[in-house]
Amino acid sequence: MAEDDIYTKDGTVDIHKKPAIKKKTGNWKACRFILGNECCERLAYYGMSTNLVNYLQIRLNMDNVAASNSVTSWSGTCYLTPLIGAFLADAYLGRYWTIASFSIFYVFGMTLLTMAASIPGLKPSCDSTGCHPSGGQTTATFIALYLIALGTGGIKPCVSSFGADQFDENDEVERKKKSSFFNWFYFSINVGAMIASSVLVWIQMNVGWGWGFGVPAVAMAFAVMFFFSGSSLYRLQKPAGSPLTRILQVIVAACRKHQVQVPEDKSLLHETADDVESKIEGSRKLEHTNKLKFLDKAAVETENDRIKGLPNAWRLCTVTQVEELKSIVRLLPVWASGIVFSAVYSQMSTMFVLQGNTMDPYIGPSFKIPSASLSIFDTLSVLFWAPVYDRLIVPMARKFTNNERGFTQLQRMGIGLVISVFSMVTAGALEVVRLNYVRKNNLYNAEYIPMSIFWQVPQYFLIGCAEVFTFIGQLEFFYDQAPDAMRSMMAALSLTTVGLGNYLSTLLVTIVTKVTTRHGRLGWIPDNLNMGHLDYFFWLLAILSVVNFFAYLLVAKCYTYKRVTGHLH
Repeated sequence: MAEDDIYTKDGTVDIHKKPAIKKKTGNWKACRFILGNECCERLAYYGMSTNLVNYLQIRLNMDNVAASNSVTSWSGTCYLTPLIGAFLADAYLGRYWTIASFSIFYVFGMTLLTMAASIPGLKPSCDSTGCHPSGGQTTATFIALYLIALGTGGIKPCVSSFGADQFDENDEVERKKKSSFFNWFYFSINVGAMIASSVLVWIQMNVGWGWGFGVPAVAMAFAVMFFFSGSSLYRLQKPAGSPLTRILQVIVAACRKHQVQVPEDKSLLHETADDVESKIEGSRKLEHTNKLKFLDKAAVETENDRIKGLPNAWRLCTVTQVEELKSIVRLLPVWASGIVFSAVYSQMSTMFVLQGNTMDPYIGPSFKIPSASLSIFDTLSVLFWAPVYDRLIVPMARKFTNNERGFTQLQRMGIGLVISVFSMVTAGALEVVRLNYVRKNNLYNAEYIPMSIFWQVPQYFLIGCAEVFTFIGQLEFFYDQAPDAMRSMMAALSLTTVGLGNYLSTLLVTIVTKVTTRHGRLGWIPDNLNMGHLDYFFWLLAILSVVNFFAYLLVAKCYTYKRVTGHLH
């Protein structure tokens, strides 16, 4: 057998840093450990986060606004820390060691949270009037939560890419399996989320918070065991150096040459001699584009640019390096349009839960459904719409658009933005009906309104549908349009829209509360929602979403797709 057939052709190595042997590493035999890890990790994350707003209200004695803002701020941090993990993975550690090291913080955080909910002394004391947490007990809970936020930062941006690394891009048979891996990866996330939002939320509300957080902690321990069990089978991509350094080099070189004229003939700009591969390890060359011309100055060669015959990287950059930065700048307006969408998405774990707390949660005489469990309908919606999109919508759309994907990625994301408007309109309409019922029957102080909580299902289902269009479209778009050597960083950047959406939601709630509670008024979101106007908050989000959609249309119309010169050998 030729040596080419023994080893992988994409430069991957095994755990011992030796070239990866095709038959002994990677493929599905390695992926089952990665999928098991992801399913357990997501079960742990959602099992702990789905009902967190109720834990903060019940055990830490927070009001609606404080609990909601604490959850969205923490959740936002969980989507910003992946920038740290992605940078370390791309530049220094590689994906395997990033996942391995950050998992330790995650397990510590889950364990501390379980202890804070179950061990006397750490657990707040409760009596018939409610719970009375001390400052130390509240601090312990938040230290645990932010350790989890740090841990998830090393896992979120790396696991899907690490799974894809197990299939050799240069082997035709393995390349076909890679797309199948992403389907199963997304499936495993939703299996974990479904168990969390049903079984674990029920345990938390009916058995106890110690068990409710203890089970996710055990699930996370299993996730780590699954991951390490497959170590001898994994293929590891070597880190390609700091992407931030390359970006800074372009900015510094362009600023240094701000008076230099860019030649009309763009072939005179500096580039490596190789036909396809750039000087950035594992990255294809990018063709020159005419936008953001100031940055082209970094690739104009002058007399002072070489030290002993070699180009000084802080004075002279290649066209590919310049185009790397341009492609990131082009992505930013598309990225920004995802922030309002994510603010809408974040309502599932805050305002939808608080709205559900006021509605009739009973099925039959005694079975009570926790309001946070309704997020299972979002999960079911994703599991329904993902295959429907792939098997029905794409083939139908192809006939009209002649695009192999059915819709372009930008069109797909735009459709999701429109659907998100309808989810807010549906939630607002339900709240109008609910408040009218309260007024007609004078039920201002009733614990539950005799309206079934299942009236909330349509708004969850619509958000799940919007998610399939916008979130998956966004991940695919960022992967596709990212420079080859910066795909982890771009995956992390796409995740930050969720984080910033949570922060935007926190900001909106804070501003709305401050403005609407002036002169002694109760405001839109009081502790007793029967006396408030939560519907106005949903209308506000719907209006913001419409404005955001029109801004997105403008951005999408002006977008220039990246162009590569060929494929790596």
